[in-house]
Amino acid sequence: MPDTIDLRGVRCPANYVRARLALDELELGDEATILLDEGEPVSNVPRSLREDGDTVLAIDRRGGGFAVLVRRGEA
Repeated sequence: MPDTIDLRGVRCPANYVRARLALDELELGDEATILLDEGEPVSNVPRSLREDGDTVLAIDRRGGGFAVLVRRGEA
């Protein structure tokens, strides 16, 4: 499982679904960076992951989008 999940160019809600599936392959407490476009993706995906019990550790601007560092929780 790569520690970077590139979801740039993937539209909502498919980007959340793909992020969830990728994170579900990690062990509890493992971290991954999710690359997202600005706008709805960076607003919606981190919020949904938090609601699932994951921890969003950081959201940083990277290029034309964002890098979201997430620790897998009890989803």
